[in-house]
Amino acid sequence: MASDWTKLQAQARREVDRVLRSLPKPLQEKARNLPVTFERQPNDALVAEGIEWDTLGLFVGPAYAEEGHGSPMPSQIILYLENIWDEADEDHEIFAEEVRTTFLHELGHYLGLDEDGLFDRGLD
Repeated sequence: MASDWTKLQAQARREVDRVLRSLPKPLQEKARNLPVTFERQPNDALVAEGIEWDTLGLFVGPAYAEEGHGSPMPSQIILYLENIWDEADEDHEIFAEEVRTTFLHELGHYLGLDEDGLFDRGLD
């Protein structure tokens, strides 16, 4: 499983980097400063707080416009790669698409979009 995990991480990193390169320059600068981490699934503490166990991604911390206003947690995007892999039916091409969509969805939250705004952009 470790080698599969390593491969999923590498593929996800390539896809996130591809998305970052495709963004308009001003947005690219903001997005490159936002840490992206990969985890297998949400941990027990997050599930206890109400995060669904099959969540694909999560944005935590203050949105871009609110950064520096005393938040105890830095902004970051977490992608849950085993959940994305399951959602993709273990297909590498679909996995890449799901990583892209999930990353853009969470990036949208960072930029201040709510669920309606994400839906309007096809990132639901």
